[in-house]
Amino acid sequence: MSQRKRTTYTQEFKREAVDLILEQGYSIAEASRNLGINYNMLSRWKIEREKNGEHAFPSKGHMTPEQAELARLKADNKRLRMERDILKKATAFFAKEMK
Repeated sequence: MSQRKRTTYTQEFKREAVDLILEQGYSIAEASRNLGINYNMLSRWKIEREKNGEHAFPSKGHMTPEQAELARLKADNKRLRMERDILKKATAFFAKEMK
């Protein structure tokens, strides 16, 4: 069985493809046919652009500001849980020593 390589599209290509729909008045079907891309993919790009505006289509490894904030908060939460667990163990250790 041969594996098909997944095609990746640049941020610029995605923006221009969506611009055909939003600014030039093409239908999604017409634009996808002309560009040789899947209708559903172009439809998802359009939705993402409408939802995220200029932050749509972050390049590989980049996040929208909301995603970056969420990642930062998750990391902080993980660090705080670890600190809490260490303090619980230290408290239990010293409580035992005091007896």
